[in-house]
Amino acid sequence: MSLLIRAQDSALIVIDMQERLVPAMQAPATTLRNTRHLITAARELEVPVLLTEQYPKGLGRTVREIAEVAEGMPVLEKMHFSCMEDEVFAHAFQTLDRRQAVIAGMEAHICVVQTAASLMESGCEVFVVSDATASRTTASEHACIERLSAEGAGIVTTEMVLFEWMGKAGTPSFKRLLHLIK
Repeated sequence: MSLLIRAQDSALIVIDMQERLVPAMQAPATTLRNTRHLITAARELEVPVLLTEQYPKGLGRTVREIAEVAEGMPVLEKMHFSCMEDEVFAHAFQTLDRRQAVIAGMEAHICVVQTAASLMESGCEVFVVSDATASRTTASEHACIERLSAEGAGIVTTEMVLFEWMGKAGTPSFKRLLHLIK
């Protein structure tokens, strides 16, 4: 596994940040803000982004705060808890031809864990963004992070991802993204 997340090697997966899920999460404002930063940086740095919606008929669509920064990016409906068990998502991810997956989403202990595990089983390097991932309880969030860390996933923060994707200061992209960090 690579120790660093490289923009040219990774894809961002945003899991199930939906209207009926978000209000029930621990610290949803922080999770949404950090996910917005990740999507903004991914767009700037040409990192592909896939968003998912778990049973949108029941859980609603992606929340406005995320949908507005992700405009034009693929939003894939699913019924499986692991995104990789869904044929449409699996095909979309494989088509990207990226060896690293950076994951943000809800709920950490269900869809994030299962997606990360499936990706790791397929040989993908997985990085879970702890401050852009949430569950209804902190115990569930911690269980997700502890389990995936023990299995070899990288546990990172939003700023870690942004700085690793950028790689160096002083570039035009760095200057355009600096406001996300300040």
